[in-house]
Amino acid sequence: MLLCECIAQAEEKGVAIGHFNISNIEGFWAVVNASKKLNLPVIIGVSEGERDFIGVKQIKVLVDTIKAEGQPVFLNADHTYSPDRAKQAIDCGYDAVIIDETDKSFDQNVVIVKEVVSYARSKNPEILIEAELGFIGKSSKVLEEVPDGIEIVSVEEAIKFVEETGVDLFAPAVGNVHGMLKGGLEPKLNVQRIKEIKEATKLPLVLHGASGNKDDEIKEAIKAGISIIHISTELRVAFKKGLQRSLSENVDEIAPYKYLRLAREEMQEVVEKKLFLFNQK
Repeated sequence: MLLCECIAQAEEKGVAIGHFNISNIEGFWAVVNASKKLNLPVIIGVSEGERDFIGVKQIKVLVDTIKAEGQPVFLNADHTYSPDRAKQAIDCGYDAVIIDETDKSFDQNVVIVKEVVSYARSKNPEILIEAELGFIGKSSKVLEEVPDGIEIVSVEEAIKFVEETGVDLFAPAVGNVHGMLKGGLEPKLNVQRIKEIKEATKLPLVLHGASGNKDDEIKEAIKAGISIIHISTELRVAFKKGLQRSLSENVDEIAPYKYLRLAREEMQEVVEKKLFLFNQK
């Protein structure tokens, strides 16, 4: 099954596909095991730093081994900041690539995204290209406060951007923020704007920075038109929590596969909870 087909099925059912960022083999198996356990599709996301750490080609091989078993697990080159890095992922055969030029002007963003879209079409039209519009922060960390400059994209901007770039997936700024706010004080999502952009663009919409958002708000966002939801920070927190607990309870253990097991289990629990949430109707 292709990713575009999986997204179409999710939209038809009124559910969303979970996108989970990983940076090591523990994260990989946490996501894959959750996908298998619940028999649900997932997207594994790897940012530039994450795929450099794991290996740009190596993570593709890992995902392909799971696909060969018939499990709908897809690979996305998350937050790619240059055409060259985007083309690298396209050449490797990733299922999707996000070109993130939100720090540029609207016109500069359009020009760069169009270049990547054109390259993908020439290499493999089945690869989906996603782009973002509107600043929502850059870091998947636990934050003290909302970053300066957070935006909410207008419907008019969204229409113009989608038409001029020809992207397959669109990630508008709708009150979402990368990372998590301490104390759970996440900014409220503009669900009405999600609905308006979905109706205007007809494209699958992607919600970045969903770590920390309340369950009811996420369900409203899916109903309004979100098709893919990104979770990263919550997985990082779970990994660290599991690792710290494991090391404190097993101070003499030196076998990594033993003390890392709890970290993997903590991440898998997060993935399972999110997948269950995203697939409620």
